[in-house]
Amino acid sequence: MTGLFALLKKGSKSSLMAAIVNFILGLLKFGAYVVTGNVAMFAEMMHSFGDAANQLFVWVGSAVSRKKPNEKFPFGYGRLVNIVCLFAVIIVAILAYETILEGIHHIQHPASGDENFNHFLINAGVLLIGIVLESSVLYKAGKEVLEEAHLPTTGIHPFTTSYANLKKAKPATKLVFLEDTVATGGGVLALLAIIIARLTGFGQIEGIVSVVIGLMMFYVVARVFLENAAGAIGVSDQEMEVQASRIILENDHVTDIKRLTVLKEGEDLHLEALLETPHADYNLRQLSEIKKDIAYKLLEQPHVVDVNLEFMEADDVHDWKDGQGSSTYRMYSEENR
Repeated sequence: MTGLFALLKKGSKSSLMAAIVNFILGLLKFGAYVVTGNVAMFAEMMHSFGDAANQLFVWVGSAVSRKKPNEKFPFGYGRLVNIVCLFAVIIVAILAYETILEGIHHIQHPASGDENFNHFLINAGVLLIGIVLESSVLYKAGKEVLEEAHLPTTGIHPFTTSYANLKKAKPATKLVFLEDTVATGGGVLALLAIIIARLTGFGQIEGIVSVVIGLMMFYVVARVFLENAAGAIGVSDQEMEVQASRIILENDHVTDIKRLTVLKEGEDLHLEALLETPHADYNLRQLSEIKKDIAYKLLEQPHVVDVNLEFMEADDVHDWKDGQGSSTYRMYSEENR
C-alpha cells in the first residue's frame, strides 16, 4: 500500500487539483439545480462531474506511467499516459456533444426571461465561483507547462507564455491546461450570457454560448487525440533530435551522424545513434571514452532516459544536415511513403 501511495505522488498534480475542483463545482451546481430547477445548470453539473472523473483517470494513469522498466516492459510504462489521455478525450467528446445538443435545445426553446431574481443570483454566483476556481487550476497547469519548458513561472506568465510553449508540456499537463482553458473561458461566456438574457430577455444567447463552448471542447478533443495517438503508436521527437545532433557534433572525435532517432515513450525519450569517426585511429578504450562523454551530455537533457550509441568508420558522404536529419534516413522514408 505504501508503494501505491508513493507511486500516486508522481502523478500529474494539475490533474489531481482539477479533479478535486471540478468535483466541488459539481456539488455546487447540483445544489443550484435543486434550488432553481435550471436545466442549463443541470448540464453544467454533469459537465463538472464528468471532468472530475476524467481528470482523476488522467492523474492515476500519469502516475502508473512513471513505473520503472522491468523484464516484461523494458522501455517502461511511458506510453500508458498517452493511452489514458485517449480514453479521457473520448469522455470530453461525449460532453462536448451533449453541450452542443443542450445549446441547440435552448436556441429552439429559449427560457421565458422571467426567471426569479433570487434564482438568477444563485446561478450567477455559482458560475462566478466556478470561474475563480477554474482560473486557479488553469494558473497551476500553466505553471507546470512553463516548468516543463524550463521557463519563468512568475506573474502572469502561466496565463500568457504557457500557450506558446504548450507543445513542450507533458500529455497529462497539456490535457488539463486545454480543458481548463475551455472551462474558464466557457464560464465567463456563460455568466455573460445569463446576464444578457436577464437584461434583454434574449434567451437564445444561452443556447448560442453553449454551442460555442461545445465547439471549443471539440477543438481540445481533436488536438489532444491526434497528439496522443501518435505518442501511443510511437513517434520521434524531432526537436530533441536537432538538439542531440548538436551535442554529438560538438565532440571533436565525431565527424558525422549516419542515423539518429529519438523515440518518445510517454514523457520519456530513448535515443539511438550511429556515429562516424576515423575508426582506424581509435582503439576500443578510446571509443568507449568518447561514447561515455557524449552519453553523459545527452542524458542531461530533459526527459532523456537512455542512450544507445554505435560507431562506424567515416566515409566520404556527409549524411547529417542540421534540422533535416540524415540523407540516408530521408531517402529511406521517401521510398516507403
